[in-house]
Amino acid sequence: NNIYSSYASKHMHELRLLWYHYDLSRHAAEALLLSNGRDGSYLLRNSNEGPAFFALSVRAKDSVKHFHVIRKDNRYCFGFNTFPSLKDFVKHFANQPLVGSETGTLIVLKCPYPRAVEEPSIYESVRVHTAMKTGRTENDLVPDAPSLGTKEGYLVKQGAIVKNWKMRWFTLNRNELKYFKDKMFDEPIRTLDLTACSAVQFDYSQERVNCFCLVFPERTFYLCAKTGVEADEWIKILRWKLSQIRKGR
Repeated sequence: NNIYSSYASKHMHELRLLWYHYDLSRHAAEALLLSNGRDGSYLLRNSNEGPAFFALSVRAKDSVKHFHVIRKDNRYCFGFNTFPSLKDFVKHFANQPLVGSETGTLIVLKCPYPRAVEEPSIYESVRVHTAMKTGRTENDLVPDAPSLGTKEGYLVKQGAIVKNWKMRWFTLNRNELKYFKDKMFDEPIRTLDLTACSAVQFDYSQERVNCFCLVFPERTFYLCAKTGVEADEWIKILRWKLSQIRKGR
């Protein structure tokens, strides 16, 4: 399997495919394209699905979408096309193809994002350097970062007692879904702890479109997005969060 993967990598190296980023992770690809790319920037990287899979990461406005590129018997499959060789696959990208994702986003693949980017050589000189704790070993070094997957946006929420609908600003970070009276407010009206949520699903019981609900032991929350695409993205990321929470138990 590794031979298979390195064979493909070797081909990309020989073709001087400067936008192939080898083992760059999904996380790093998103950070790179969001901080330094522009709408339509894309790169190719190895996918963690297996040696025959590559991932095409594409910036679409303020988010990054990921698509599979599959290698079968020296042929490359992408979308509805199969390319007889890597060269043909690369040639296809020179024509700035348009890609539509399942959530309805249309993206023109405008410019490949290079692996080697000029970086300024700025180094600070150390003025203070002292240990703040004693007796600790390398075992005490525990790498830590918030779980990926944050989202924010306006959703219309149904009230608990009076069943009227109100527009609220929602933020999803780590395992907390907060909603605020509006975007400029610092204090949330409420914080929902997703570790207590049992399900997230599309909802057709309300007389509104693009609705979904979050099921908690004490209450089911009904929310509506502006579009079906937006509702779908909220559901996907919330379900991903729930699966991560369950994995960690």
